[in-house]
This record gives sequence, structure tokens and C-alpha cells, in this order.
Amino acid sequence: MPRVKRGFKARRRRNKVLSEARGFVAGRSKLYRTAMDAVRHAWLYQYRHRRERKREFRRLWSVRIGAAARLNGTSYSRLIHGLKLAGVEINRKMLAEVAIHDPDGFTRIAEIASKPAT
Repeated sequence: MPRVKRGFKARRRRNKVLSEARGFVAGRSKLYRTAMDAVRHAWLYQYRHRRERKREFRRLWSVRIGAAARLNGTSYSRLIHGLKLAGVEINRKMLAEVAIHDPDGFTRIAEIASKPAT
């Protein structure tokens, strides 16, 4: 039975996987079968961590806003509720940035949130 060489498409597919495995240790970057396993795992982690990153950033912003809110004599939940009642539409990412880079501006925002809704 003659040997089948498979042509350039198979080589291109293998090379694509091996290039994805660049930087992996030992056989995981050199051997196709091992590299394929490693790359599949990497893709799973990559997919999962893209979603986790969003959660982690929201937690970070909440902690920063809460710390700045406590410096202004209120709690995180009271601040967010007050902003909602006042009709201030600023997201947590921007609120955290203001808290870090412009404490005076954050104080003004906290004052708006602490005023009773009319």
C-alpha cells in the first residue's frame, strides 16, 4: 500500500496549532499531538477567563467606589441608590476613575447622591 503524504493543507493545520503553542514548555510546543492537547486546554482557560475578567473588574470598581464613599461619610449601597434616585447615569467604571483621579469631583457626586429625592 503506498504512503499518503497528505499535502500542504494538513501541514498548514499542524503548523497553525504549533504556532499557537509557541512559548509552551518542552514537547507541548514541539510535538503536534501534545501541543494540540495543550492548546485545547489553553483555549478553554482563555474563554473562561475572558468572562471572569469582567467580574473581577466590576468587583474592583465596587471596592474603590466603596472606599471613596466611606471617606465621604456614606456607604457604597447608599451612594449607588442615591445616584439612581437623583437620575445620575454614571457607570461604576467611570465612578471608580473619578474616585481615584478626582476626589473633589467624587465628593460633589456623593453630595448629589446624599440629597433627598424630591
